[in-house]
Amino acid sequence: MDLSDKIFNYCERGQDPGFWAEPLNAITNVAFLIAALLAAVEYMRMPRTSRGLSEAVLVIMVGVIGVGSFLFHTYATRWASIADIAPIGIFMLAYVAYVLRRFVGLNWLLVVAGLAIFVASLRYAATIQCNQQALLPITAAATNRCLNGTVAYLPALIALAASAVMLAGLRHPTWRYLAGATVLLILAMTFRTLDLELCGITRAAGRVLGTHFMWHVLNASVLYILLLAALRHGGCKLREPVA
Repeated sequence: MDLSDKIFNYCERGQDPGFWAEPLNAITNVAFLIAALLAAVEYMRMPRTSRGLSEAVLVIMVGVIGVGSFLFHTYATRWASIADIAPIGIFMLAYVAYVLRRFVGLNWLLVVAGLAIFVASLRYAATIQCNQQALLPITAAATNRCLNGTVAYLPALIALAASAVMLAGLRHPTWRYLAGATVLLILAMTFRTLDLELCGITRAAGRVLGTHFMWHVLNASVLYILLLAALRHGGCKLREPVA
């Protein structure tokens, strides 16, 4: 496998290998930078004694996600795909651990067990093969990429929704943040899934657009909400974690 091989997965790029073949998909990654910047402002407004390293790292990671995604939607190579996917995966693991430790108050042994289950679900999702005609005929344009690759994010959606329900049951104030983020993520995943299918009817100035850019905008909103939950309620625990 050559890391310089080109990847043509999105409507806006088509089969064009050029750097600016996906202008809308590339530019909308600024949404992640805006989310990180707004969260950084929120972080700096917090009392010094309340500013935790974990929250700062989460904020920085969202900015890195935007940079990685920009690289992928401009260079469109395998190495750029790694730069896109790796920060997202790391953030998902970090936030799952954060929820279990800070919000739920589990000890580290249970946090590690939860992460192991989450990683296993991610690995399983990556192996799922879809019969497009039987599952969802409208996504057949993605051929062998199940739901246009969006199936890989199902574990994250399930974990987010489950966390919202669990925190609601525990009456933790962050449940509303996570519930709202869950709704936005469902919408974001829908736009990501239908990118190729709606390619022919999403045009502007003679160019095809697709809907992948909405995945960026909505996903950045999801991450911003998650950051706010951490920044505003990271110190609000129902009980101290048992070491």
